[in-house]
Amino acid sequence: MPIRLAIVDGHTLTRYGLHELILQYSDIEIVAEYTSAAEASRAIGDVRPDVVTIDVALPDSDGLQLAREFRDRQAALGIVILTSKGEDDILFRALETGASAFVAKTAPVEEVISAIRHASVAANSFTASGLAVAISRRRAAQERLALSPRETEVLRLLRDGLSIPAISIAMFISQSTTKTYVARLYEKLGAANRSQALMTAVRHGLIDSDEDGTPIRVPLTAGAARRPASAVVGVGPVRSQARTSVA
Repeated sequence: MPIRLAIVDGHTLTRYGLHELILQYSDIEIVAEYTSAAEASRAIGDVRPDVVTIDVALPDSDGLQLAREFRDRQAALGIVILTSKGEDDILFRALETGASAFVAKTAPVEEVISAIRHASVAANSFTASGLAVAISRRRAAQERLALSPRETEVLRLLRDGLSIPAISIAMFISQSTTKTYVARLYEKLGAANRSQALMTAVRHGLIDSDEDGTPIRVPLTAGAARRPASAVVGVGPVRSQARTSVA
């Protein structure tokens, strides 16, 4: 029997391209196509595919959140994450959600087909081109940054959205000591503010993003009141340490 495949992608051209590609392979059959996470979440249980491909950037949701939902609902479902972004942190997030494979949209055709076939027979194992290299890069970054246990604890509390006073209470240390830890973290991570520090830390695997996959929270304190939550993503490193502030 052919592999029953469902496609979840908000881009019409991508869905069309996958459809035309799959037609060339008799062992794979497309049984459903969805344009959004909400649509796929509602209907995929009735279709019961063997494998689903999910775009990371869906119109109404994070594709990795949808992958986690599917994994929780169907342990045997093969999940292939397709992305136009090849960043290591997205690859590791795909691994953590329980995906079966991670493939760049620019990958060769055979790599995409191989990922679908792999997912159909080994849903609970993970394959990705460049995984070993990504692991090596992450280990090298962690060794280079070398955070102490206390610095790691502060970093996790920053991720959870705690203010400087709240971190001081949680760790039973003074606010002055807390600010010293935060300033030291910013220096090590090459960051000028909390958002940049958290983005860098997640990218290098020093901390995980929130367990439910939601964006990292930045509290609206005096030092962050004018900084939108979206600043967590896409902020480049700031080279001038003179602009570093603890918030």
